[in-house]
Amino acid sequence: MQPIYLDYQATTPTDPRVIAAMQPYWTQDFGNPHSEGHPYGWQARRAVELARSQVADFIGADDDEIVFTSGATESCNLALRGTANAASGNRREIITLATEHSAVLETVHWLNRNGWQATILPVESGGLLDLGTLAAALSESTFLVSCMLANNEIGVIQPLQEIARLTHAAGAFVHTDATQAAGRIPIDVDELGVDLLSLSAHKIYGPNGVGALYIRSRPDLRIEPLMTGGSQEKGFRPGTVATPLVVGMGATCSIAGRQLADDAQRISRLTAQLLTGLKADFPQLQTFGSWESRIPGNLSLGMPGVLGEQLVAAVSDKIAISTGAACATGSPEPSHVLTALGLNPETAATGARISLGRYTNDDEIEVASQSLRHALKTLTIRD
Repeated sequence: MQPIYLDYQATTPTDPRVIAAMQPYWTQDFGNPHSEGHPYGWQARRAVELARSQVADFIGADDDEIVFTSGATESCNLALRGTANAASGNRREIITLATEHSAVLETVHWLNRNGWQATILPVESGGLLDLGTLAAALSESTFLVSCMLANNEIGVIQPLQEIARLTHAAGAFVHTDATQAAGRIPIDVDELGVDLLSLSAHKIYGPNGVGALYIRSRPDLRIEPLMTGGSQEKGFRPGTVATPLVVGMGATCSIAGRQLADDAQRISRLTAQLLTGLKADFPQLQTFGSWESRIPGNLSLGMPGVLGEQLVAAVSDKIAISTGAACATGSPEPSHVLTALGLNPETAATGARISLGRYTNDDEIEVASQSLRHALKTLTIRD
C-alpha cells in the first residue's frame, strides 16, 4: 500500500472534477485557441476565456488582468524581472523577505547581479514581518516589494494589507506569491491591495504545468515579457496557450472558491487533532512559526535531537511528509526559512513539514499519529 499522503504543500492530487473538465480538450476539442478561422479554434478560445474568468473570480480580479503561465515560478519571474526590465527612472531597489520561496529569492539575487539593489528583510521569531522594519527600509529608491501571502514551509500568513499600504505610500509596487495561500484562505486582490499576484494550479488540486499572474490594470505598471515570440496573452507570455491545462486551472479555482470554507474548517480540525495528540506524548516537540497567523493544514515541527530527515525516513512506509520545500530537496543546508526565524542550525535541522489537504480524513490522521509517535519514541530512545 502507498503511504498516506500528508505533503499537500508540495503538490496536490488533481481533483477528479478537474480531470473531467480537462478531458475533452486532450481529444475531440483539441483546437488551437489562437486559430481564428474555424470552429476548432473558436471553441478552444471560449474554453480559455472561461478559465480566465474563473481564475479572475477566484481572486476578485478582472478577466483582462489574468495572464496564464507555466506555474508560479514563471509568474514570479515575470512579475519581478518583467517589471524591472520595463522600469525607467531612479527607483532601483527590490525589497523582499528572508523567508521567501526560491522563485522570488533567486530572482531578486539575479536582479541584484544585474544592477538592482536587493534588500532582504528579516522576520520575527514567529515568521512575520515587522511593519516597522519595512517602513524603515522603504525609500524613494524602492521600486517593488515582494512578499509571500503564506509561507510554503511554516504556513505563516503575512499582514499583506498593511504591507501594501506602506509600500504604496512610498510610491512602490507590491507583488505577492500567493501559491500556498490559494485555496486555503480567501484572496481578494483589492482587499489585499496588491499589484501583482502569482498562482500555481498544482497547489490547489489542479494540473502541473500551469499557473497565472495577476497584473493590476494601471498605466504606470509596465511589464516586459521574458520571452520573444507571438502576441499571445496580450504579449506578456508568447507561445500557444495549453488549453487543457488552462481549463484545468479554471476548474480548480472555481471548485476551490466554492468549498474553501468547508475545506478550511475540516482541515483545521484535523491538524489540531494531530498536533494535540503528539504534544500530549512529546511535550518537548517544537512548532515553528506563528500559530495565530497560519494557513489551515500546516504543521512545521521538530523534536530536539532528531533530524527532520530521520523522522521523514522513519515514517515513510506509513505516511508521506517532508523536511520542507520540495524545491530544496537534496540541499545539505538547514532550511533557510527556519534559520531566518533565528533558530540555530541544529534546531533548524530538526524541522519536518506535515501538510493536510482536501482528501485527508480522520482515519488517516489516526494512522499518522500512531506512526509519528512510534517513530519519535524510537528515535529519542536511540539517541
